[in-house]
Amino acid sequence: MILDRLGEQWTVMTLAELATGPRRYRELERALQGISQRMMTLTLRRLERDGHVLRHVEPTIPPSVTYELSPLGQSFASQVAALVAWSRQSKTQIEAARTAFDAKPRQT
Repeated sequence: MILDRLGEQWTVMTLAELATGPRRYRELERALQGISQRMMTLTLRRLERDGHVLRHVEPTIPPSVTYELSPLGQSFASQVAALVAWSRQSKTQIEAARTAFDAKPRQT
């Protein structure tokens, strides 16, 4: 169950963003470039359901919604941080390896 959640791209990226502190919905949406509104909502709901994210609604017009990591979410995010850092550091090497692999003729 936990590994399934960890395997979701937007979960890891959302945790990384929220690790810097509470964020409003639109701030998260801007930070997570490429995420659809539907996927953003689903990801936040899943994280909230699992106890990783706390959702705060302020009774303003329109309502102001802020998300932050719970203590459980902070613990999870600290474990994920190394994976996020590695991914960012290795992106160029992985892309180069893929390009080299794709350029090789296929042997059947």
